[in-house]
Amino acid sequence: MQTDSNETGANAPTELELTIVMPCLNESETLEACIRKASGYLQTHRVAGEVVIGDNGSTDGSIELAERCGARVVRVAAPGYGSAIYHATLTARGRYVIMGDSDDSYDFSALDPFVLKLREGYDLVMGNRFQGGIRPGAMPWKNRYIGNPILSSIGRLFFRCPARDFHCGLRGFSADAFRRMDLRTTGMEFASEMVIKATLMGLKMTEVPATLRRDGRSRPPHLLPYRDGWRHLRFMLLYSPRWLFLYPGIVLFVLGAALSALLLRGPVFIGGVAFDVNTLLFAAMAILIGFQSVAFAMFTKVFAISEGLLPEDRRLSRVFRYVTLEAGLLVGGLLAVVGVGAWVVGLAYWRSHHFGPLDPAQTLRIVIPGMVCFTLGFQIVMSSFFLSVLGMSRR
Repeated sequence: MQTDSNETGANAPTELELTIVMPCLNESETLEACIRKASGYLQTHRVAGEVVIGDNGSTDGSIELAERCGARVVRVAAPGYGSAIYHATLTARGRYVIMGDSDDSYDFSALDPFVLKLREGYDLVMGNRFQGGIRPGAMPWKNRYIGNPILSSIGRLFFRCPARDFHCGLRGFSADAFRRMDLRTTGMEFASEMVIKATLMGLKMTEVPATLRRDGRSRPPHLLPYRDGWRHLRFMLLYSPRWLFLYPGIVLFVLGAALSALLLRGPVFIGGVAFDVNTLLFAAMAILIGFQSVAFAMFTKVFAISEGLLPEDRRLSRVFRYVTLEAGLLVGGLLAVVGVGAWVVGLAYWRSHHFGPLDPAQTLRIVIPGMVCFTLGFQIVMSSFFLSVLGMSRR
């Protein structure tokens, strides 16, 4: 729930060119400087615009300070960095929006590179602090040399995102692109979700240099490097079922199947080491875990698309023309029958030995494949039903 505490009513223009949005939670030490720089930019460069503060429950006079400086305040009850920016941006009257932290670490009087790119038609313009410069003391060394480079590299690997500074807090976007992205996260993951969704949706994106200065607050920042770094990494993993589930699952399944095919004929000797039925058992486990991981990739993808977290995937839609509930029931049922058939063969082999002691090296080569086929068949049947539930059309 949010309310606009500085509306100008019917006299307000219906559309401006630029809205500058800042999230705020007890930023009275630096908020005035940020607002004055942003307002000064609009006046100096004759840009029709406004400054909007998304306040997240300040108790230090930030709201009154913002209003005295001429900013429009949107009070956001839902906690979180993402919530503050999201609800403030929903009220934006500008055709373009530039967001940035209100701790005076970014210079709101130098927004021309962002505005010019937005005017050229870019949907998302990311700041790059490594190009624009990081002033001494502005970023801890572990963030500068470890956290940001690693997370940005993972983002480019997972999503093929062109941005090289994934977590720069200064960025611009068109109001239309913001509505199309339909962002859902409420915390620090909001920054990652914006870049990822823009990439997956094929929005036009670029980077411009942004200078990061030491913030002007006397208290520690809200950001906690280890906790928030893990939250960003966790979000990217959960947002990429391919890397979290699909690729590891395929590798496990293929390796398990290949190793099983070798060991079913007999023990394999490498040097002085013999690989026999014990290894075959681990290969069977790899097959089952691999399949389950691939199934989880499909579950996650379908759920994320149905909930609006990920855009529609045409390739997945083509797959589901053939991977139907009926096809799953047929394949799963056949595998289960094969598994039962293997057990019948094993029982006949035991009977031929008068139900006496057996050589495990022989019997397990019958029983283990039967177990794998039956379990896979059961998993395919259950997974098919679950995918049908996830993909069910609903209002």
